[in-house]
Amino acid sequence: MADGPSVGIVLVSHSGPVAEAVAALATGLAGGVVTAPVAAAGGTEGGGLGTSAALISAAAARVDRGAGVAVLADLGSAVLTVKALLAEGDALPDAARLVDAPFVEGAVAAVVTASAGADLAAVEAAATEAYTYRKR
Repeated sequence: MADGPSVGIVLVSHSGPVAEAVAALATGLAGGVVTAPVAAAGGTEGGGLGTSAALISAAAARVDRGAGVAVLADLGSAVLTVKALLAEGDALPDAARLVDAPFVEGAVAAVVTASAGADLAAVEAAATEAYTYRKR
């Protein structure tokens, strides 16, 4: 695990309350040892359903501590908006990365792993591995 700044986590959903709830769940399940910065970027600026590039950019800037930012998105236009921001080149921190992972399980894995001091590649791997979690 890396010493130094923590990887930041941004949770992007079409719903502000969903993004906030997943952030609360992930930090709560980390057992009170959350050292990684986590931000929710859900809904529109007016509180409606949708995706806001401005909210995503602001959330990424808030959690950027120089070790990278893992961005997890729920679906559809949330993913497309993050991809567009990454393509712009200056809308997200340099080491921001869209992580292909299940939104809830991936968020928990990302927060726990980042809080343990892991680097961005390990945080992405842990979140992506959540695709293999079986529920039977």
